Amino acid sequence: MLSETDLQELESSLLPALERHHLRLLAHSLRCLQLAATSPEAPLPNQQCLQAWAVQQPNLAGDPSFIPVLVEQLAKAAVQLEAIGAGLRKPPLALDMADLVRWGRAQADARIAALNEPALPPHN
Repeated sequence: MLSETDLQELESSLLPALERHHLRLLAHSLRCLQLAATSPEAPLPNQQCLQAWAVQQPNLAGDPSFIPVLVEQLAKAAVQLEAIGAGLRKPPLALDMADLVRWGRAQADARIAALNEPALPPHN
């Protein structure tokens, strides 16, 4: 579901492999949520809407037991995408790969900065 352009943008980000993997999962979830929603300005689809969308997907017909797992994971991703969108002042469904890469880079930078902060002396 991710375009070649999206994948190239992610791979060229120079983010560590773990962050790129996380962003790939988030981007895939975002695409699914966008497809399940009525429009980019619409609120994130709820679990019932996601369930209805998932049962209509031909590639899921072979394993219907996977649908509840997918719906649960998409609902969890929606929470994170909502937080990312709020931080960027964009509706979550309007996010794109550049937004996710920017967020991922900020997260990685913050983690590295925290690791490089000098330890405070213990209190006596």
